[in-house]
Amino acid sequence: MTSAREQALQGLFLCLQSGVTGPVVLRSEILPTAIPNTGLLILRDGDLGSPEITLSPVRYHFEHRAEIEVIVQDKDAPSRDLLIDGLLAQIAAAVLGDQTLSGAVDFARLGSPEFMDEAIEGAPALKAAVIPVYLEYSTSNPLT
Repeated sequence: MTSAREQALQGLFLCLQSGVTGPVVLRSEILPTAIPNTGLLILRDGDLGSPEITLSPVRYHFEHRAEIEVIVQDKDAPSRDLLIDGLLAQIAAAVLGDQTLSGAVDFARLGSPEFMDEAIEGAPALKAAVIPVYLEYSTSNPLT
């Protein structure tokens, strides 16, 4: 049986795969040496945090903080900015368009992205954003 945690992450992963066109979408992978021209999304499992607990029956209520890394590469800064902006808009539309992730969670919401620019010697620069995604769900067992 798949855990509530894994169902939530799979729901978000499938939402990204079906709702964002263009970039390669990966989960828990290391950063590849080459970034596709259309960009790259990597879903990170993140942090479960401490659940709130209710009794009778016992339920563990999580606000699981997953992260989506969005990475683009281009020699032209305005092009990087436009590409990452378009991907962020697609991510927002996908997640906000199905905030239960097809029933995998009670509620999913996006946090504010943190941006980074990285120069690479001998290659076009990278622009990245890390987006926190809060996945709210409940389970009867904190490990499943």
